[in-house]
Amino acid sequence: MHLAEHYDDPVEAIVFAEGALGKTGGKTANGVIAHSTLFDVSAVVDSTTAGQAVEDVLGSELSDDVPIVATVEAALDEANNAGALVLGVAPVGGGLPIDWVPQIHTAIEAGCDVISGLHDFLSDDPEWRERAASAGVSLIDVRKPPEKKLRVADGRVDDCDADIVLTMGTDCAVGKRTTTFEVYRAACEGGLDAGWVATGQTGMMIGADAGVVIDRVPADFVAGIVEDLVSKVAETHDIVFVEGQAALSHRAYSGVTLGLLHGSNPDVVIVADDPDRVKRDDFDRFEIGGLQEEIEIIEHLSEAEVAAISTWGDAAKVEDTVGIPTGNVLKDGGPEAILHGVQGAL
Repeated sequence: MHLAEHYDDPVEAIVFAEGALGKTGGKTANGVIAHSTLFDVSAVVDSTTAGQAVEDVLGSELSDDVPIVATVEAALDEANNAGALVLGVAPVGGGLPIDWVPQIHTAIEAGCDVISGLHDFLSDDPEWRERAASAGVSLIDVRKPPEKKLRVADGRVDDCDADIVLTMGTDCAVGKRTTTFEVYRAACEGGLDAGWVATGQTGMMIGADAGVVIDRVPADFVAGIVEDLVSKVAETHDIVFVEGQAALSHRAYSGVTLGLLHGSNPDVVIVADDPDRVKRDDFDRFEIGGLQEEIEIIEHLSEAEVAAISTWGDAAKVEDTVGIPTGNVLKDGGPEAILHGVQGAL
């Protein structure tokens, strides 16, 4: 479901981030707190960081100061008008942890919709549906595949008049979605007619112009649905920023990454990188080849130029090393530096 079509105005929400706030496993929670235009976050649930300041836990000033509490019950005391519970953690495998169930039940009974990015679809379970119906709330599984007829790519994205910018990366959870949104926002603030396409559950929960959770689309149709999304947004905008997934060099997820690259057929690419990471997130036996290797693979498999680097490290140091405009989107001026590189290449 495209959430922007379900909620006309921002909804007061509780973000459930148990055990993962500020960590890569809680990137959905982190992103919704920092960027969502669909949800007005009034409380965060994470018993491991309860009582701390959100900006300290997230390590940035991108978020408003909202209370972190230990339980949904405590969150409801802080968010009196909450209309949604956003599940901000997606465990490996995407299953529903059993110890979350009572907390979700509490939210439902208090009148909250449940927004889930899990691979286990709550809305497919009769017991969950019955509970939600009794409370008059919705179960929204953003990872559900689109119901529209899917198609293979046919190159129609090449006919778009807009410039297409795809954010790629050297690994999962290196800031591709954050980079896409922050550079998109910098473009809008700079007077550009920009739109953006989400391809993951966090982007969908934030409120992109169009989107799909791409890892639930059958492999043959990934490029085709990306073509459709990009073409749709390009009809009404001069520049389209597209959120990428995983990495071309990632043995587990490269199929989705390549489908995104081919489907969007970008004019330029931004590469997101964590310079301190040597092993892949959640895959300790897989080593990361590095930024330069990823750049070479991208430019070998497409006609796009890598125009900018998004780093969590020292931007000046990275730029000196690779010779490509670099910014840290968590720092002042970082998104603008990346945008400047994109505009220069375009």
